[in-house]
Amino acid sequence: MKKIFLLACVASLFAACDASTKVDNSTVKSVDLNRYVGSWYEIAKFDHSFERGIDYAMARYTLRDDGKIDVLNTGIKDGRAKDAEGIAKTTDVAGLLRVSFFGPFFGDYRIMMLDDNYQYVLVGGNNERYLWILSRTPELDEATKSLILAEADRRGYDTSKLIWVKQKAVVK
Repeated sequence: MKKIFLLACVASLFAACDASTKVDNSTVKSVDLNRYVGSWYEIAKFDHSFERGIDYAMARYTLRDDGKIDVLNTGIKDGRAKDAEGIAKTTDVAGLLRVSFFGPFFGDYRIMMLDDNYQYVLVGGNNERYLWILSRTPELDEATKSLILAEADRRGYDTSKLIWVKQKAVVK
């Protein structure tokens, strides 16, 4: 019985570590982190328990002296503010960061599409279950949304699963 349990645990571990993906999650060729840091509004996302029910979501990235990036995700859940602090570290692959909100456990943050002016971005993870659309503003025009969705579709993501996040309107 112990052998079966141990075998099941090992098989589960390998399954969890499987980085195979059904999508093209390749990253952009270059990212200027000095331009990338700052505030990003979450426009759309795939559903995950760690973000479920959060509206008015925003991420703030700050470059540290040691080359790492402080990450502060904020949002409103059930009428209360919710913050999550994490850290990102660069990799040898352009457009690929490793992000952690849970101690020593890091996940891929793949910058797959980035506007030349750093105004919007399409971010994925190590497989097809993770996808976000972020913007420097709380809203994107329909043409930009269509452009980003076409790129996500081309890469094999099921964009019908995107949840469009409520954001506060821009005051002009």
